[in-house]
Amino acid sequence: MNSAIIQLDEVSLCYRLARHRVTSLKDYAIHWMTSSLRYDQLWALSEMSVSIERGENVGIVGRNGAGKSTLLKVISRVLKPTSGRAVIRGRVAPILGLGTGFDFELTGRENIFLNALLLGHTYHEIAERLSDVIAFSGIGDFIDSPVRNYSSGMVARLGFSIATAWTPDVLILDEVLSVGDEQFKQQCAARLEQFRNAGTTIVIVSHAAGEIVQNCTRCIWLEKGKLQGDGHPNDVLAQYTASVSA
Repeated sequence: MNSAIIQLDEVSLCYRLARHRVTSLKDYAIHWMTSSLRYDQLWALSEMSVSIERGENVGIVGRNGAGKSTLLKVISRVLKPTSGRAVIRGRVAPILGLGTGFDFELTGRENIFLNALLLGHTYHEIAERLSDVIAFSGIGDFIDSPVRNYSSGMVARLGFSIATAWTPDVLILDEVLSVGDEQFKQQCAARLEQFRNAGTTIVIVSHAAGEIVQNCTRCIWLEKGKLQGDGHPNDVLAQYTASVSA
């Protein structure tokens, strides 16, 4: 029996990019009726096969456009592969970017309920954890201000606080740990350690090699949507750094 919590078998994902700029529904209708719509194909992932066991801490590195964020979206069930098979077992808590799942016109408090509901929690569960989420975020009185007034660091802290208020089976972090002051980074590190002890699988994308080495026991290197390296962080980072410098 396969014990992997994340199993990707020859996963490929293709984006269709329109060649023509469509500025309105009328414009789209004209192009569609005249069969003049043309698309280019961009393969963000190509035949990706990866198996991640329960409790593993995996870092993902690669240049911009290598497919890292697309891979996280497949693991988070946000995107469905064009081909191949992706099996993710258990509850996933993704933080895929600053403000993902937030309505910037709502207050921080309102966004806690909105974001946590999107993660699959009930209103009662959220109400029980509300004070803990607010305290961990360190936002203080800003919690009742619209999120549009928040700094990027405040948005990241609130998003992290919501996603980690419950212990998930899989935690997905996309360039989040580098945002915030030193005290909050220490809070994040402590919570990640708590999740490790609970057996949570943690997948991190970061351009900071130190974060990968500190938080991960395994590293995956992507290049143009393809797997280039998979192993101990020090070994894979050395290969990746040599490739970037070449």
